[in-house]
Amino acid sequence: MASPELVLLLLLTALPPLWPSSLPRLDTAEGKATIAGLILSALERATFFLEERLPEINLDGVVGFRVLEGQLRSVQAQWAQDPLLQPLSLRVGTLAAKLESLLQRSIFYLKLSDPEYLRDASLVYPTFEPEDSFSEDSSDSCLVELLGTRYDSGQPCGLSDSCRALMTRPGCSAYCLSHQLLFFLWAQMKGCTEGLFHRSQHYIDLFCANMMDLNRRAEAIGYAYPTRDIFMENIMFCGMGGFLDFYKLRWLEAILSWQKAQEGCFGKPDVKDEELSKAIQYQQHFLRRVKRREKQFTDGCSTHNTATAVAALGGFLYVLAEYPPANAAPQPSTLSPPSSH
Repeated sequence: MASPELVLLLLLTALPPLWPSSLPRLDTAEGKATIAGLILSALERATFFLEERLPEINLDGVVGFRVLEGQLRSVQAQWAQDPLLQPLSLRVGTLAAKLESLLQRSIFYLKLSDPEYLRDASLVYPTFEPEDSFSEDSSDSCLVELLGTRYDSGQPCGLSDSCRALMTRPGCSAYCLSHQLLFFLWAQMKGCTEGLFHRSQHYIDLFCANMMDLNRRAEAIGYAYPTRDIFMENIMFCGMGGFLDFYKLRWLEAILSWQKAQEGCFGKPDVKDEELSKAIQYQQHFLRRVKRREKQFTDGCSTHNTATAVAALGGFLYVLAEYPPANAAPQPSTLSPPSSH
């Protein structure tokens, strides 16, 4: 029997070439409405998953849906002005209202399951652990320091020497990189501008350039399962940072294909081939990924996979709402509105 290493190598070398998206064109009103409908259907199924598993969903899962709720509110307001998209606007509004109710209920369960984590961390994501071990606890502490949510009533925009070194450390990858980006995104949202934070945009540009490279590598190897979560997280965070080139139609098509049809969640694919399963296990071990707060269900559903997926899809929907009309001749491969410059 072939070794997992050999199987993985064969899988990577036998992948088909990259093809453009088979989704409808965006330069017609019908194409735009069709794609919006596909995204909405996926989000409705994911919200059903949230509703069904609400007592078991952890904070990481809730955060992605909270981001989605905000995106839906913006989309609803935009589409209400377009006669062709008004029916979709009603669907968006209904979904946003349902999410608002579910997220309010989720607080009760989160307080029961992990009250300390809910109180202290606010927004904490899993991390990549290379050989020199990027410390998730240290990263969490830096976010708490930045937000000013310490027990001793710390002020926002705090930055210790250790956090400065950690959050600007070069050469980070995967979840280490996303933690660094999240830190500077939150610094901008909090209005931190002094000292290092004066260069926040520089670091955001730098990190998203590297995250784009990681996403292209994930695409080049056929979106192997262990790469999907960080792939979607990169779209989520860099999309929040305003990098519209992450909204590629072929990437949207890939994400939509990963949703479990029956459960509505995102997570581990149904792998029947034993050799492929071993290759995935080997790659997971090689990546040394640590998900301290991950919630994996027996049916393969993942709270974090689902959270990053819905936030990424919500970003696609938000950008689609801003997409120019047919006579604006947009680029067909990327959901990018025309520049305002």
